Amino acid sequence: MTNTNRPIGIFDSGIGGVSVLKEMIQLMPEENYIYYGDSANAPYGTKTAEEIRRLSLACMHFLLNHDVKAVVIACNTATSASAEMLRLQYPDIPIIGIEPALKPAVLWKEHDRIAVLATPMTLKQEKFQKLLHTYETTSDIYCIPCPGLMEFVERGELNGPRLTAFLKELLTPYLHKIDAIVLGCTHYPFVAPVISEIAGPDIKIFQGSYGTAKELKRRLLEAGLKKEDTTKGTVQIYNSNQSPETIALCDRLIHT
Repeated sequence: MTNTNRPIGIFDSGIGGVSVLKEMIQLMPEENYIYYGDSANAPYGTKTAEEIRRLSLACMHFLLNHDVKAVVIACNTATSASAEMLRLQYPDIPIIGIEPALKPAVLWKEHDRIAVLATPMTLKQEKFQKLLHTYETTSDIYCIPCPGLMEFVERGELNGPRLTAFLKELLTPYLHKIDAIVLGCTHYPFVAPVISEIAGPDIKIFQGSYGTAKELKRRLLEAGLKKEDTTKGTVQIYNSNQSPETIALCDRLIHT
C-alpha cells in the first residue's frame, strides 16, 4: 500500500468515536479508516489519568500494528489525559485529539450561558480547565458531569423512557438558565435528538466532531499524507470486547 493510501486510525473508549468517524468519512470519503473501540475497558471517564494513559497507549499500539498514517483520538477523556504523552512518544505520526466545542458555543452569541456535558475525568483534567478559564469571563459556563450517560450508547439504547428520565434529571436544573449545550463526549451526539427534545428549540447544541475532521484533513495535507486516489475508501471496525453485536452497532451508527 502506498504511503498516502495507508489508513487513518481512530480510537475511542468505546463506540462513541464513531460520531467523529462519520464526520471524517463525510469530509474525506476517499480515505481508508481503521476504528478501534475499547469497550472492554469502558468507560474511561471515571478512571484515573494513569489508567487512561495506559489504555490509550494500548489503543495506539493496536493502530500502529495496522500501519496507520495518522491517529485521531476520538475521545475527549483520552485526549485530555493522553494526547501530550502520545505525541511525545510518537513524534513522527500526526496525532489529532478532540476537545469540547466550547469556543464555537462562546462565539455564537454575546455573553451566552452554556452547559458543558462531559465525563467527570474530562471536566477535571488540566486541558479542559485551561479552556474553561479562557472563556469563563465572557460566558456563564455550567459544567455537568454525566457518569452513566455513555453506557446508554454502549448498550445501543439511544432513546426510550429510561434514557429520557436520566437526561431529564440531569438537565432540568439548568434548562431555565442556559442558551446552549456543549456535548463534551463523543458518545453524546448519538443521544442528541433526545437532549434536543428535552431542551427545546431555543437551546442550541454544539459538538466537536466536525472541527476534528477538518483539523485531520489540514494535518494530512501539511504532511503530504492525503490520499490522492479519489475512489471511495474502506472502513474497518475493531473492538477490544470482540463482540459481533458491538461491531454491528458501530456499523449501524455509521449509516444513521
